[in-house]
Amino acid sequence: MKEITATGQTVNEAVHSALAQLQTTEDRVEIEILDEGRKGILGIFGSRPAVIKATMKMDPIAEAEKFLLEVSEKMGAPVEIETVRDGKNVEFILSGNKIALLIGKRGQTLNSLQYLTQLVVNRYSDQYFNIILDAENYRQRRIDTLVQLAERLASQAIKTGKKVALEPMPSYERKVIHSALSHDKKVETYSDGNDPHRHIVISPVKN
Repeated sequence: MKEITATGQTVNEAVHSALAQLQTTEDRVEIEILDEGRKGILGIFGSRPAVIKATMKMDPIAEAEKFLLEVSEKMGAPVEIETVRDGKNVEFILSGNKIALLIGKRGQTLNSLQYLTQLVVNRYSDQYFNIILDAENYRQRRIDTLVQLAERLASQAIKTGKKVALEPMPSYERKVIHSALSHDKKVETYSDGNDPHRHIVISPVKN
């Protein structure tokens, strides 16, 4: 974390001096006034400059990118990152020769990395960010797979008249299942169990 001490005839001048030295804007620094200074007699005799300390704030997005680069390197699967920010939603799109290592079985590794990246970003941010981690369009492919799975198991539940329990899934994947079957009047869906074993149950609606 970079910090400097700057002086000026006024606090405002000291702040401008610090910003110029750090080559940044005021919203990217924390300012601490060490001495408000004093004008003195006739603005000369007994005067004392204002002194402030300016500390650069950590950039949460940059810290997340740094985290992902370091982790992927240690896993033997170095990546390039494309960052797409839309308000409080931030998507990190990973690409690399060994990207499958970062996706893992059924996206478990990617989900874990997404959770850790979320913690990193919000540790350094004053506002809450929602993080999505994607690689090789895995998220969309997974959604397509889940929708097909939901429709197939719904048909099974209707045919047998029995409930069908799916495997445990993270919350956003459960939402995909709920949404996919929300218009099917012949079944109802609900979540059961506690994380990390929380799962969807598809139940036929009895007439």
